Formats: sequence, structure tokens, C-alpha cells
Amino acid sequence: MKRTLCFAKRNLKELVRDPISLFFGILFPIILLLLLTLINQGIPAQAQMTLFEIETLAPGIGVFSMSFVALFAAILISKDRSGSFMLRLYTSPMTGTNFILGYLLPLLPMGLAQLAVCYAAALALGLKFSVNLLLSIAVSVPILAVNIAIGAICGTCLNEKAVGGICGALLTNLSAWLSGVWFPLELVSGLNHIAAVLPFANAVDAARAAVKGDYGAIPGKLWIVCVWAVVLLIAAVVIFAKKMKTK
Repeated sequence: MKRTLCFAKRNLKELVRDPISLFFGILFPIILLLLLTLINQGIPAQAQMTLFEIETLAPGIGVFSMSFVALFAAILISKDRSGSFMLRLYTSPMTGTNFILGYLLPLLPMGLAQLAVCYAAALALGLKFSVNLLLSIAVSVPILAVNIAIGAICGTCLNEKAVGGICGALLTNLSAWLSGVWFPLELVSGLNHIAAVLPFANAVDAARAAVKGDYGAIPGKLWIVCVWAVVLLIAAVVIFAKKMKTK
């Protein structure tokens, strides 16, 4: 455990030193919230468009912003793999689990801070404060783990240039299209059925239910996200361990 914590501390320092990570992690969700709130103010009440109302929008943007954490994880791991640093670590007693936990631990608080800042901005834009906001942050932890695991897998299998396209473009677009943040999924034939078995829309629905105090709706959505998180984290450990043996 000591080795894992030391490695996690080093990774946290690397993340904090990256201004791009800080921009996307903190400022980008605020910019999205502000823009979509302004758009919502221009929508007439007769349209009965509630998707961009702050109570619905804030948890959706918060969950969507987690996809950038996958990019941070992938870039960090791929950078380590491209240099001699990782080769030296491969000769240490650390296991694949130690490595993945070492990357996971600093990214978890970063993602949670991201959510906290997102909700703080939403409060300034009119969201009413309640303890349900803390619950919404808590139920967003599994989708955060999903994105970290995806980033770890991509960072382990791909080089630094490739992860930018996969995690930076493909994953964020998939998360956007399949989360139901920007438009009702029912508008696209069959898309809602695909989204129902993937973690993104389920995570958004669980976070929204938490904010609204609809506690009974949370477990039915959250368990799907938790299953994805466990499976992907195990896959990340296995793939990383296999990669270590090939060096």
C-alpha cells in the first residue's frame, strides 16, 4: 500500500502541473453551464423544454465532464510508458494492481473536485442548495471510475498521439451522444435502447434523480454503471499486468 500511495502522490503532482487538465477539469464545465443556461433563457415557456433547466442541466454537465478524466488518465499513462520512467518501475516490486490504483487515487479527487466546482457554478446560476447535491456527487463516483478505467486501458495499449484521438475526441463524443445531456435520446430511433445498456445515460439519470430527491430511481440506474466500473477496472489491471510481462 505504501508503494501505491507514493506512486499516487507522484501522479497527482504530474496532473496538477498540467494546465490543460486544470482548464478542462474546472473551467470547461462552467463555460458549458453558462452557455446552455443563457440558451435556456431564450427558449419560450410554451416550448416546455426542460432539458436545459439548471436542475436537469447541472448533473448532466457534471457527468459529461468526467469523460475528460479519461483523457487525463490516458495521457499520463502513455507518457510514462514512452519514457524510461515506466521501464524502471517495471523492475520494482509493484504489481498491475499497484499501478492502476496509483493512477486511480489522484484522479478520483480530481474528478470529485470537478463535480463540486460544477455544482458551485450551478448554484450561482440559480440551482437551489440541498444535501441532494452531495448525494449526486456520491452517485457520480462509479461513472468517474468507468472513465478512469477506460483512460487506463487506452493509455496502456496506445501511444501518446493515439490517446488524444480515442479519449479526447471519440470518447467525449460518445459520452455526449449517449448520455442524454444535450437532447432526449428518444428522438433518435433505437439510440435510447443502446444507451440503456451503457453507463453514460444511466449515470446522468442517477445524478439527476439524486438532485431532484427521487431516491427510488437511483438504484435501477446506478447498478448498471457500477457493473461497468468493476468490469473495466479489472480489465485495466489485467491488461496493464500483461503489458508489464511483455517488457
